[in-house]
Amino acid sequence: MFKIVSKQKLAPKEFDFWVEAPRIAAHAKAGQFVVLRVDDNGERIPLTIADYDKDKGLIRLIFQVVGKTTAAMSTLSAGDCLRDISGPLGTPSEIENYGTVMMVGGGVGIAALYPIIKALKGAGNKVVTILGGRTSSLVIMKDECRKYSDELIVTTDDGSEGMKGVVTEAMKMVVERGDKVDRCWCIGPSIMMKFGTKAAKELGLPIWVSLNPLMVDGTGMCGCCRVTVDGKIFFACVDGPEFDGHKVNWDEFMSRLRQYKDEEKISMEKFEAEVGEQTWL
Repeated sequence: MFKIVSKQKLAPKEFDFWVEAPRIAAHAKAGQFVVLRVDDNGERIPLTIADYDKDKGLIRLIFQVVGKTTAAMSTLSAGDCLRDISGPLGTPSEIENYGTVMMVGGGVGIAALYPIIKALKGAGNKVVTILGGRTSSLVIMKDECRKYSDELIVTTDDGSEGMKGVVTEAMKMVVERGDKVDRCWCIGPSIMMKFGTKAAKELGLPIWVSLNPLMVDGTGMCGCCRVTVDGKIFFACVDGPEFDGHKVNWDEFMSRLRQYKDEEKISMEKFEAEVGEQTWL
């Protein structure tokens, strides 16, 4: 059992857990993830390791309520336990001193971007970070990202903070003002990563994305997380989760994410009927 030592609500439907997992914390690296179950009857879901404390044996999990399992997880409190967690899984981010890196994040994807920002800054890079959301309250982890960034740019669709607009407009602004960007990461909703990649292509930038397909075992055996990259089949759980965004078949990837939408809706409706008040809103 993996004990939750702290819980915080970051935004509507978005939660922040620190969990006791000493063996995972001891080996975790930026870009990796875990697969967990909430209880004995729960499904297995992947979550990025948003941070870790090797000395205290803790890992940080930040998640958004998108279905029954994450909704059930959000009802837990500090002192409760998760049934099991496997990890660290996946290939770590390629951390080197590239020069200037542009880090683009949106929604709960900011949690996945944060440890990469931290590691790249530690490697000596100049870090320009762009965080976006529909409104100010949905742009999470701003202060933490700012700590490891030479510049932090916030964009909001409604103009409630920073630039009014989307992250791709900020990407273009950074390049057009004369910054030489050597490498870019973009992590967030699939539609944001698709258009972030399109913008990077127009700007002539190499870009890495972190894919979050359906996943079950996390070892490459089930084949559920297959993605097409550069015309070849890869398994995101072992070959990724990071891939060259320019080579991802985005239409196929986004179509596969919608594969079980009807079943997910039914499962969520049954859970809501069981628990009553929606505490995650």
